[in-house]
Amino acid sequence: MDFKRLSYFLAVAEELHFGRASARLGIAQPPLSRQIAQFEREIGAVLFDRSRSQIRLTQAGELLLERAREILERVDQTEREVMRIGQGVAGRLRIAFVGTATFGVLPNIIRAFRAAHPDIELALSAMNNAELKRALIQREIDIAVARPSIDDAELKSETLLKEPLILALPDTYADQEGDFALSDFKSATFVLFPRRPRPSYADYVLDVCRTNGFIPASQVMAQDYLTAISLVSVGVGICVVPASAAQNERPGVIYRNYRGHNPGTELSLNYRRDNRSPHLFGFLSLARNLHRA
Repeated sequence: MDFKRLSYFLAVAEELHFGRASARLGIAQPPLSRQIAQFEREIGAVLFDRSRSQIRLTQAGELLLERAREILERVDQTEREVMRIGQGVAGRLRIAFVGTATFGVLPNIIRAFRAAHPDIELALSAMNNAELKRALIQREIDIAVARPSIDDAELKSETLLKEPLILALPDTYADQEGDFALSDFKSATFVLFPRRPRPSYADYVLDVCRTNGFIPASQVMAQDYLTAISLVSVGVGICVVPASAAQNERPGVIYRNYRGHNPGTELSLNYRRDNRSPHLFGFLSLARNLHRA
């Protein structure tokens, strides 16, 4: 069905007068009459009873009038919605992140983006780095917030935050003042995460320990950051975490700086090079501005 001819039909059906309908549409009456006749041939039904004095809708015309307003309104609404998505002010943005990104700068960015774009749905999920890489490559997500960056030719990465490493300790250490040397804990149990896949952040922490002159005598593997901190809180061991994790106050856990080799850790934004979505660019721009602030 030709939407332009449908709009012509609607004007004639509402006016029940070709002259008034042509004036309303801004076209001459003869072309309008030809368009209506062509429309009737296309749909296979006579829509108007024509006489010298007036025109009336046929039964088919009455049904089409009832539906035409709804059809054209749906078309207009669809055009507006598609335009808003194309302009980046409506639609959906899929963001996945590692567990340690849930403290510090990322929550602030999420809140700011929601405030600036209330009509964009944010689909949020937690994943490890291997899952983030797969989901980006398979186009299941738009942005991966990883630690550190994700290396792949199809992806682009930019640093969101660099921060030092700190210690998460059972609160039995609370009475000990001052900073600790990382090597002071060579006989302690290190809670490492994630359990898999490997290599991962766990291997990065083990490399830091080696650079500080030791390999942890005892190691406990946790599947994710929250599990690791839970184990620390009940005294299973200690954990090396990003500094922003200290914002996660948890009963039974204290956070301390340490002396020794501290290469820090990097939180990154990762996305497909071929993703030209205005939603993605809007999020990246906001994240850069907030990070500079």
